[in-house]
Amino acid sequence: MFILDAHLDLSMNAIDWNRDLRWTVEEIRAYEKGMTDLPGRSANTVSLDAMRKGNVGVCVATQIARYVKKDNPLPGWNSPQQAWAQTQAQLAWYLEMEALGEMKQIRNVNELDSHLEYWNHSDDCNKAIGFILSLEGADSIVSMEHLHKAHAYGLRAIGPAHYGPGTYAFGTDSVGGIGEKGKELLREIEKLNLILDATHLCDQSFWEALDVYNGAIWASHNNCRTLVNHNRQFSDEQIKELLKRNAVIGVVMDAWMMVPNWVRGKSTPKSMDASLKQVVDNIDHICQLAGNTSQVGIGSDLDGGFGLEQSPHDIDTIADLQKIPELLKARGYSEKDIQGIMHGNFLKFIRRVWRG
Repeated sequence: MFILDAHLDLSMNAIDWNRDLRWTVEEIRAYEKGMTDLPGRSANTVSLDAMRKGNVGVCVATQIARYVKKDNPLPGWNSPQQAWAQTQAQLAWYLEMEALGEMKQIRNVNELDSHLEYWNHSDDCNKAIGFILSLEGADSIVSMEHLHKAHAYGLRAIGPAHYGPGTYAFGTDSVGGIGEKGKELLREIEKLNLILDATHLCDQSFWEALDVYNGAIWASHNNCRTLVNHNRQFSDEQIKELLKRNAVIGVVMDAWMMVPNWVRGKSTPKSMDASLKQVVDNIDHICQLAGNTSQVGIGSDLDGGFGLEQSPHDIDTIADLQKIPELLKARGYSEKDIQGIMHGNFLKFIRRVWRG
């Protein structure tokens, strides 16, 4: 089945982790064997080859670079200008992949429809993977002029915060509101018809943002707090508000967000029985809250700073997302429902937003 994955940190893996994603997953693992500088070394799950094998023909692909002030213990860049420069290096990688025919940027409905036609009818075994550019955490946006530059080069979605306190909002594991800078950013996002990604906003910033923002909104990779009680997840109240605003929520496959009581560095997917079953549990919970199957999709976040050690134990590569349709079918979901979850819901959302 065709898959749209609404959240993949491809350029982070290429630029920050020095992975040539044109290699196979197995080649990357072999090259990284023995490396210990980052978690998930030699345990990656994503490559362009694996995406093709899994029929992941479109993804929302990120740029990400955190700016941290002197009192912020999180890793990141010491100035927003450095963070901006890092996102430009990531952009340059995407453009190089496009120049080589490995990927294809999608910026409007015509390009989306053209790519889908190509993907579904081409016999080329090395088809270009379509990508929609997103920014995870807005700290690298030095000014609103920079936001307009980003929109001009194809940025189509943006999350105001990532982890901790940010310039425009507070993210996961922090508490605070959006302030005047956040409100200014939201006004410009709405004017440009960018998609606001609510993922990672702390509760206070979430509600304050939705109080002042009236544009398109989604949650690219977010699970349910009812199933795993952590501030990184959305409460039922938050999910219902997103559903009321016609958002689509992509379920995420980071194991600590899938099972309760995960202990970083100690728990394993096998020992905690973290599997695609919990992915389907999150899909089902959102569908029950919505009363339909049209506002949920896939936002895997595979290789988003972790690897097999923190992924569902029944995933070896991203191609194993193809196991999800059968699991949904076993829960009673129809073929039409499953197609919507695997790609159709996000495609319908994107077309609606881009058509204005």
